[in-house]
Amino acid sequence: MSVPQLPLSLRYPPDQRLDTFVGAPPGALAQLRALATRSGGDNVYLAGPAGVGKTHLLLATCAAAESAGRRAAYLPLIAAAGRLREALEALEGNDLLALDGLDAIAGDREDEVALFDAHNRARQAGATLVYAARDIPDAIGLGLPDLRSRLGQCTRITLLALDDDGRGEVLRQRAQRRGLILEAAALDWLLRRVDRDLAGLTALLDQLDRASLAAQRRITVPFLRQTLGAD
Repeated sequence: MSVPQLPLSLRYPPDQRLDTFVGAPPGALAQLRALATRSGGDNVYLAGPAGVGKTHLLLATCAAAESAGRRAAYLPLIAAAGRLREALEALEGNDLLALDGLDAIAGDREDEVALFDAHNRARQAGATLVYAARDIPDAIGLGLPDLRSRLGQCTRITLLALDDDGRGEVLRQRAQRRGLILEAAALDWLLRRVDRDLAGLTALLDQLDRASLAAQRRITVPFLRQTLGAD
């Protein structure tokens, strides 16, 4: 008996969609959207430090592919390190495969060979691969020259850390989708005192959402001081 598939919103969080991403390089979102919705496109390699939204874009691309009726899968490589061949073989047959955190398997020859083989099989099958790592292929410690060469042929999108305006826009948009009223003064207070990446900002907003609901209070500066214990 087949296992029922989870709804799209549970597999790929609603906040993590292409149209909710803030600060993408020009043309990057259109490129990923096109990649998600049609076969035969170039493979893509997302590069950037931790916390810039690489996972967001991978999950969003998978969601866009499935919305278009294509089969997609997301795999954090840290969860498959040391047994990557088995994990990749289990995911064959998908139209799009998003592989997150290449850094996790760098230096493990068996995993690198498994990834090289999977890359070649995907190309032959017409499947699309989207990779993510903290840096370019030559700078993350990969030992297999042929794998570095394959990854170097991918279309590269480089993500940069958001400035305060970008971080503020992330918080404003996510608060709005939750039905939260985040006053301008409260937003400015948060940005001056909280140094967090995108994942951290989302977790913080979840925390404030729960606290605001429990206290039946708006998110104001006094509420933030009380909730976060900051001066």
